[in-house]
Amino acid sequence: MINNDEWLIVGLITSCHGINGQLKVKSLSDFEERFLKPGMRWLQKKNESPSKIELISGFKQPGKETFIVKLKGIKTRNHAEQLKEFKILVKTDQLPKLKKEEFHLLELINLKVRILENNKFTIIGKVINLENEKNNLLVIELFKNQKKVLVPFVKEIVPLVDIKNNFLVINPPNGLLEL
Repeated sequence: MINNDEWLIVGLITSCHGINGQLKVKSLSDFEERFLKPGMRWLQKKNESPSKIELISGFKQPGKETFIVKLKGIKTRNHAEQLKEFKILVKTDQLPKLKKEEFHLLELINLKVRILENNKFTIIGKVINLENEKNNLLVIELFKNQKKVLVPFVKEIVPLVDIKNNFLVINPPNGLLEL
């Protein structure tokens, strides 16, 4: 088991690519350099302790959110196959500095979700996950029925995020929470 405050998952190895040990990685990061710039990364299988590995090179697949990477010591397709479903991690002390009103998406996990009803804020749920295929979607679990709803992470629907006080405010369009 790892300390989630120390590590950030930035990618997921989905398959091997070719016969020379290259890997296809699904990005969970807005920072492409994590898969392009050579240097140290960490791999994690399920909930085991992360192990250090060196990224040698990488490129983004045109029109996709996936990268093809080469890791030091991974030279064959068979070796690459063994890394399928491993997570790629970075240490949280290596996170890029963000501007005001920018967030690392994983900072949003476990934030309480509030809405404005009858001129007062009501806590309706919490952020339990993120979907990051083409759009950033917050997965919110509603307290009243444990239903999970997807909420687009855009300024019009999520006008306020307060990381320090552990909450965000949503302004959902009619019917969004009933889907």
